Amino acid sequence: MSELAEAGRPFAVATVVRTHGSTPQVVGARMVVTPGEDRGRAAGTLGGGCVEADAILVSREILERGGHSLRAYELTEDLAWNTGLVCGGTMWILAERAGEALTCGDRDCLPVLDRAAAGGPPVVVVTLLRRAGRELHRDGRMLVDHQGGRIGSLGSEAIDARAVDEALRQLPHGTARLVPFDESQDFLLEPVIGQPRLVIAGGGHVALAIARQALLLDFDVDVLEDRPEFADPARFGGARVLAGDVPTTLGSIDAGWNTYIVIATRGHKLDADCVLAAVGTEARYIGLLGSRRKTVLIAEMLRERGIEDARIASVRSPVGLDLGGRTPAEIALSVMAEVTQERYRGTGAPLSRWKSRPANPEA
Repeated sequence: MSELAEAGRPFAVATVVRTHGSTPQVVGARMVVTPGEDRGRAAGTLGGGCVEADAILVSREILERGGHSLRAYELTEDLAWNTGLVCGGTMWILAERAGEALTCGDRDCLPVLDRAAAGGPPVVVVTLLRRAGRELHRDGRMLVDHQGGRIGSLGSEAIDARAVDEALRQLPHGTARLVPFDESQDFLLEPVIGQPRLVIAGGGHVALAIARQALLLDFDVDVLEDRPEFADPARFGGARVLAGDVPTTLGSIDAGWNTYIVIATRGHKLDADCVLAAVGTEARYIGLLGSRRKTVLIAEMLRERGIEDARIASVRSPVGLDLGGRTPAEIALSVMAEVTQERYRGTGAPLSRWKSRPANPEA
């Protein structure tokens, strides 16, 4: 969107704002659409098939005539015959020109969103939707920053205050969500944040496997290692390697709320020094690789150093979910499974147990 705006090229934004039942995309899925003469360029997806094709046509229509469109698409058997979308649910898609989609109040918010996506201060876009039977109407939009600051308004102080509370509650999840405001209105909450950051203290075999797994999950990865033979950037293929004293380096990094730290060094003393450095940061997740005995001993050391019990208890040790594996790759899968669970506030339960729940949790 920033590239198109800088080039002065018009575009529309189509967003899934509500779902019911099983659908091919979730709330917050988005597509950017340019005019038809632009060879049909589009970025993102709304799930494919004729639903997406129709949303593209509608988006191009509003680029020509103005206004916006908010319509429901029922994924019925008749539709499935032509598209293969056999989900059986309903999607509501909002199509807007860029000027409407990216404006809160009278301010163009694209620069703020662009900074947030690039790793700057995170924000939440809040859209107020009004229900009238099966119809939806867009009634306002505002932007909430990570400190509760606002750009724009949803119409009243009471609505704005509630929207800020809900936005700050959803921000750590990093995913879009539809939250009811009252019997006829909902908030569409869309956090805009940069890539999550994983900091790995140690550069051994398990650390290498964790780094590879994290890169596959689109984390920015930093590896801290003091041994030259292990601190070779060529080993880690895309991760940044910071050579030097590991605890000192760990204590000096700018670890924000979207930073995850995993400690996997070569020895107990080094692990303990790294944990002590890590608990002094604002990282939202700290995990320690090792035995339960090591966990107890390091916890005692932290108490002796005056660290609060709540912060000590927040350290995940032994790190990871119980998947039963033992190889470096299996341990890495276990660690990143727990990191992902924390990132999205997942339950960790098998999806097959959701027998009585909708296939789409946003429904």
